[in-house]
Amino acid sequence: MDLASIGWLTLLPPLIAIILALITKEVISSLLLGILAGAFIYANGSIIGMLTTTFGVMGDRMGENINIVIFLSLLGAIVVIVTKGGGSRAYGEWAIKHIKTRKGASFAATALGCLIFIDDYFNCLTVGTVMKPVTDKYRISRAKLAYLLDATAAPICIIAPVSSWGASVATYIQEAVGEGNGMNIFIQIIPYNLYALLTIIMIVIVCSTRLNFGPMKRFEKAAIEEGNLAAADSVQAEAEMEISYRGHVLDLVIPIASLIIGTVIAMVYTGGGFTGERSILASFGKCDSSLSLVLGSFFALVVTFVMYLPRKILSFKEFMESISEGVKSMVPAFIILVLAWTIGGICSEAYLDTGNYVGYLVKEMDFPVFILPCIIFLVAAFLGFATGTSWGTMAILIPIGVSICKTDGTMSMLYPVLGAILAGAVYGDHISPISDTTILSSAGAGCNHLDHVSTQLVYASVVAFCCLLGYVLMGILETAFVPLAVSIVLLCVILYGIARYENRKEPIDFSNVE
Repeated sequence: MDLASIGWLTLLPPLIAIILALITKEVISSLLLGILAGAFIYANGSIIGMLTTTFGVMGDRMGENINIVIFLSLLGAIVVIVTKGGGSRAYGEWAIKHIKTRKGASFAATALGCLIFIDDYFNCLTVGTVMKPVTDKYRISRAKLAYLLDATAAPICIIAPVSSWGASVATYIQEAVGEGNGMNIFIQIIPYNLYALLTIIMIVIVCSTRLNFGPMKRFEKAAIEEGNLAAADSVQAEAEMEISYRGHVLDLVIPIASLIIGTVIAMVYTGGGFTGERSILASFGKCDSSLSLVLGSFFALVVTFVMYLPRKILSFKEFMESISEGVKSMVPAFIILVLAWTIGGICSEAYLDTGNYVGYLVKEMDFPVFILPCIIFLVAAFLGFATGTSWGTMAILIPIGVSICKTDGTMSMLYPVLGAILAGAVYGDHISPISDTTILSSAGAGCNHLDHVSTQLVYASVVAFCCLLGYVLMGILETAFVPLAVSIVLLCVILYGIARYENRKEPIDFSNVE
């Protein structure tokens, strides 16, 4: 389709989906209407064409992402098995004995999220599974847990060189720049990624203080004062399970450790690290991350089978029934993910080409060079928000950003521009209701999806506001450290002001958790 023939209409599908989701609080129908609108535009108003396009894209995207579906199925099975086997209960009891405060529970969830930096999907679901019993004990709302999961997923992965994210971004940079080493450039632009760094600081402040604001305060107040965690339906199903009392802490730790080790080894294997084709570090950039997650989760399932059955933690029948229950528990996430992938496909280059249209608008703008990082940050944020994918946003904008710097003779702005692209992409993905990472954080925490979106939006946007000033300064100074320091100070000042206002307005009674 000729991009010029549709113009701004290319932005309509994601906007419809996002606006309807925020208004109706129902994400599935909103996504479906956005998809149908995009397919209708692409088919030039043909109803039959709209339907064939919709289901054609859906089938293609499911095929491309089938390994993610298999991974989630296997992970759902592992979650139910270790829950039924008593591993989660035993870990929860152990953690409760050693974690004495609500603050400690928050930091434990955050620390675990930071440690699992290999992949964001893996992070969201694994940390949620492990930490729910502990955070529930100290009345940390599921919305707050979902925020901690999401804020330690993409923001950590995007500054970790040894991760599926870091390796892939290094590849994008290498291809766009055409010289030097992509991984070295990626490492050097870490200080320019203000959103990721400020989000980590934000998490530390949130965990170490009683700061709650925006819609999050309502959920935290209900959890702390009334014990209402606002959990998703899956939590009730967990409560109704027959849980074994023969399980031990190791019955959770070893399956999770097997999952981590198996996934890392699989990433090296699928990236050619064992064949001598490339180095171990380079193999992360060339690995098939979704297949690696499948191999790692299958390995963990086998390890769990070998651990549980000989000790009669679960019978063979109970083990196989748990697999079925685990797959069923992931169906709501499957539905939303398939629809999110489909609307992403409708907006892709093969159909409405939303990303390149946005890139075209950026190139056509006439603005001072110093404001380029700030503009790029906003464009990346909008594109990540509208399409629900930070990877797609980075893949589209990194070549455009490099091209702008080369064309305008402003290669000194390359690092600020690349840092702004990564930061904006993660922020947009972070607040998007159609982002797969956002969806999986909701699933991992057992939180209603739109509750997570509405509560995280305010927290993430405070950080993004501070980043804007940082990128303006970065464009002027062409360095990272002064803008980073100013942004951090601004974030602390804003949060201090919010805390004083919220404490005067409607303080939360913490006596039930202390």
